[in-house]
Amino acid sequence: MKLLLNISRIIVGVLFIFSGLIKANDPLGLSYKMQEFFEIWGWGGLDNYTLTFSVLMIAFEIIAGVAVLVGWQMRLFSWLLLLLIVFFTFLTGYALFSGKIRECGCFGDCIPLTADQSFMKDLILLVLIIFLFVNRNKLQPWLKIRSSLVVLFFTVIFSFSFQWFVLLHLPVIDCLPYKVGNNIPENMKIPAGAIPDSTVITFVYEKGGQQIEFTADKFPDDYDDSLYHFIKRYDKVVRKGNAAPKIKDFSLQTFFDNDTTQALLHQDEYQLYLFVKTDYHRGDWLNALELLTQAARQKNIPRFLVTSIPAETLRKDAPEAFHNYVPLRCDATALKTAARTNPAIYLIKNGTVLDKWSYVNTEKALKRVSMLPPNTPLPAVTDSSATSSSIPKAE
Repeated sequence: MKLLLNISRIIVGVLFIFSGLIKANDPLGLSYKMQEFFEIWGWGGLDNYTLTFSVLMIAFEIIAGVAVLVGWQMRLFSWLLLLLIVFFTFLTGYALFSGKIRECGCFGDCIPLTADQSFMKDLILLVLIIFLFVNRNKLQPWLKIRSSLVVLFFTVIFSFSFQWFVLLHLPVIDCLPYKVGNNIPENMKIPAGAIPDSTVITFVYEKGGQQIEFTADKFPDDYDDSLYHFIKRYDKVVRKGNAAPKIKDFSLQTFFDNDTTQALLHQDEYQLYLFVKTDYHRGDWLNALELLTQAARQKNIPRFLVTSIPAETLRKDAPEAFHNYVPLRCDATALKTAARTNPAIYLIKNGTVLDKWSYVNTEKALKRVSMLPPNTPLPAVTDSSATSSSIPKAE
């Protein structure tokens, strides 16, 4: 019994620490996953608090894992672990059986698990934790109380400090599809040999106050324009494929609605992209951005501002430093993945991410750009709206 208890204790403790550390590398990833759950449940009002929830949950996972290993306050932590694993099992079970969420984010983007894999993992952990909970009075500390407190103290400091660091900078281990060395256009393609989703065009019409759906090859026998009022059409998935591109819904559009994604990402030249979400950070880094802009201009490096901020807001409120970047619109969801800090700076050539930096590391970007050979002047992109060098006036 004692051996089985210790083995269960080690497995639970190590798994919680491992899971927490992976998520601590990218707290925003868990925050966005929480938002996904909240939106499905109609709890959108909690979106502004998901990062706080994420940081606290990740820290607790690491701390609880260490507490189990050292055996500190096992009566308390056995209860906390039981409540936590019941909550996790509910989430993964919901993701699996509802079909509304494909991945639960249990191990972040570094180890993506399918909904069924996550659910099975949590069921196994639930059994182990129930076993520990039932025998919690038999679990003996492996360290003296003072040593345990010291270990837990430094665990708490590390858990929060590490997350603070990656939120200011970028994930220490980049597992996102936009990581350095990846080619963005290639990651936008469905992998070779993969089977895409099979869809059928579905129409929604209204007849007699009721909405009726039917496919293009199965129109109602009594169809008549005077009886049926068109509502919408959409592509309905009838068979799921076995793969999807790593990068989805990423596009670079001018403020005149021209898609320049492929044109820009296939240019054989160095390019700087400044990714900016709506609630971007202002401060002293803008001075370094001005110097970076000057260095890029001397190297003939084109500069682009990728954002979901409306043109009117940019025109009125954008810092002066932004006016030296060609504005491009991008979907807000795609920006969340590309820019784990806000703003984030990318150096790209031929669609390949050569380097990227957080806004707090703009000086490092300046050093890298200063060492680059200058671009050979190339003809401008044919779409004149994509070569304007200033923030557009609002339409």
